[in-house]
Amino acid sequence: MSTWLPPEEDPRPDSDPVGEKATYIEYLNYHRQTLRLKCEGLTPEQLAQRSVPPSTLSLLGLVRHLAFVEQHWFVRVAQESDEEPLFGKAVDWDADFDRAVGTQECVDEAFDALRAQIARADAWLDTLDEADLGRELRGPHGRAVPVRDVLVHMIEEYARHNGHADLLRECIDGRTGE
Repeated sequence: MSTWLPPEEDPRPDSDPVGEKATYIEYLNYHRQTLRLKCEGLTPEQLAQRSVPPSTLSLLGLVRHLAFVEQHWFVRVAQESDEEPLFGKAVDWDADFDRAVGTQECVDEAFDALRAQIARADAWLDTLDEADLGRELRGPHGRAVPVRDVLVHMIEEYARHNGHADLLRECIDGRTGE
C-alpha cells in the first residue's frame, strides 16, 4: 500500500492517546486531516468534478457535506441549537452535493464552513470529560443518543467518505495512497 506523504511529512495525529475520549478525538482528527489531504493541490474545477452520472458526488460536495454533519451533530444536536442547517439542506436535502460548483468562491465557502464547524465542535468537546461520554443527547426524531455514539458516528462518517475521496482523487489525477 502506498502512502499519501512520507511519514515525516504526514500532519495527521499518530500518538498513543490515553482514555476513551482522547482515543475518539484522535481518530476523528486523523480522518478530518485525511479529507483535507485528499483535496490538497486541486483546482476548484477538479474539486467539483463529479464521479459518475447521475451522482453529484465530488470532493467539494464531501467537504460541504462534512461541514453540515459537524454542524448537525456537534451544534444542532449536542448543543441543542435550532440554527438553520448549512448549505440550504433544510430545503434541499442534497444541496451540499448538488450545489457544489467549481468556483473559488464555492471552494472558499466550503472549507471556511468546515473549519468553523470543526472549531465549534472542538470547543464543545473540550468541555467534556470521560464521564460525559455516556450522557444522552436528544438526537434526530427525539431519540436518545449518548455522546460516545456521536463521536463514533462522526469517525464512521469521515472514514466512509474518505473512501469516496480516495476514489474521486484517483479519478481526477491518478493519485492514490492512504
